Amino acid sequence: MNTLKRYLRPEQVRELSLLILLAAIVLLFASQINGFLSARTFTRISTSVAIIAVVAVGQTLVALTRNIDLSVGSVVGFTAYVVGTQLARDNSLSPLAAVAMSVGIGAVMGALNGALVSFGRVPAIIVTLGTLAIYRSLLVEISGAKTVTVDSLPQWIKDFPRADFLKIGEVDIRVMVALAVGIVIAFQLALTYLKFGRRLYAIGSNPEAARLAGLPVQRTVFTAFVLCGALAGLAGFMFLARFGTITVVAAQGMELQSVAAVVVGGVNIFGGSGTVIGALFGATLIDTLEQGLIRWLQISEFWRDALLGLLILLAVATDAIILNRLRRLWAQGDARRISPAQKPSEGQRPSTPTQESGHVA
Repeated sequence: MNTLKRYLRPEQVRELSLLILLAAIVLLFASQINGFLSARTFTRISTSVAIIAVVAVGQTLVALTRNIDLSVGSVVGFTAYVVGTQLARDNSLSPLAAVAMSVGIGAVMGALNGALVSFGRVPAIIVTLGTLAIYRSLLVEISGAKTVTVDSLPQWIKDFPRADFLKIGEVDIRVMVALAVGIVIAFQLALTYLKFGRRLYAIGSNPEAARLAGLPVQRTVFTAFVLCGALAGLAGFMFLARFGTITVVAAQGMELQSVAAVVVGGVNIFGGSGTVIGALFGATLIDTLEQGLIRWLQISEFWRDALLGLLILLAVATDAIILNRLRRLWAQGDARRISPAQKPSEGQRPSTPTQESGHVA
């Protein structure tokens, strides 16, 4: 047990349990569904996970600060439609310009959320619930009931979802999947080694203490929302590339999927703990479960949403009960290891403050 404590923390135990659960689910569906372990299934699930994972990365940044962004689904849909419309009007628009436009639109929307939350001091759930409806209504207004169709888009964006980054036997790892994994790794390293990442954890653990310590709490929270919006904008571009046909209800419900991925992945909804890697595992688990249930039981969309809600409840309960106990157990073990080092050795008189300072009482 002591060896386990030395190399694993409670959050890592959570991530390891997710991997074990994911493997069990895959084996279950493989035994019930013909061809579930095929390369085609891997491509379908990994491409779908890539979009949710990018959104979940941004949601993780916000959740670490004790906030939540419920507008990400509307940001993804709005970005996909606006960029798709521009590409349909001008097929000569370059891929770099389209990506920059997507990220820029998302960042502006995220900045509005961040400004109201960090500087306006309005609760994040109220702000983003409002902007969820505002951004979606704005999309309905500018669309004029028109749809972006696949045949109106340039050829390069049609080919993007099928572009291979790496091929291992019959398994194709798409460029879209590689992009999502790269974003996850980059932000995980940022959270681990950069000052910005440490500030997110500090603010989420105790906002008042972080403020008293002189940390730029408002600016950091604002930046987290901007990054969340920018990543949702990038996911909007990926959504456009994958589906091609975009309507005013595009990405509706993705906010629930991103929150589920983050919470199931072990990110504490009350802030201060969690990893981007865990959010990726959560997104993979949820999408694998959804794809498997659709093919196995022909489950309806209603029950899929109910399943996501159940997973969120179970994840929060697990974090509140099991992970809290694990953290206390780890803390007790750390205290026991520290205590003997603080005790004076046998036969040695404890030093007094005056003796340590070189003065004699």
